[in-house]
Amino acid sequence: MTRSWHHYRFHSVWLLDAPPAAVYDVLARAEEYPSWWPQVREVTPLGEDSGEARFRSLLPYDLRVTARAVRQDPDAGVLEIAMSGDLVGRARWTLTGERGGTRADYAQEVEVRKPLLRLLAVPGRPLFRANHALMMRSGRRGLRARLRGLPWGSAPYGSGPDESGLDEG
Repeated sequence: MTRSWHHYRFHSVWLLDAPPAAVYDVLARAEEYPSWWPQVREVTPLGEDSGEARFRSLLPYDLRVTARAVRQDPDAGVLEIAMSGDLVGRARWTLTGERGGTRADYAQEVEVRKPLLRLLAVPGRPLFRANHALMMRSGRRGLRARLRGLPWGSAPYGSGPDESGLDEG
């Protein structure tokens, strides 16, 4: 199946020095993301399982999405949302215990709906992908800092390199 230039798949792996339940607890509170993830500019709850978010990374454009929880399963370590707005698709965190900390796998598959980004899809694609990668690196740093402020401290596990993959599918 051929996908359009407006379709993106992203994958990142963050290695964190906190237990999966603690990481889940922080990630489950999306309304607090702007306090530790600089590119998440605002999150406005719309109800118990939905909200609106505004993102802006290095490039000079905002993305606005409405997110609705699809799966919230602390026992399985899964948080998944469906998005509509400037991006339509899904994003999913899967958390597993690994080496005394947490492996946080982030997978996102979206179609860009923002008119300007659709217009610039072909020439801008490498920049859009790099912009997303920068946002994810910053989010990882912010989450690590947030977790360091919690009781389990800062073991060396969270200081090494992580894997980030950008699949276009």
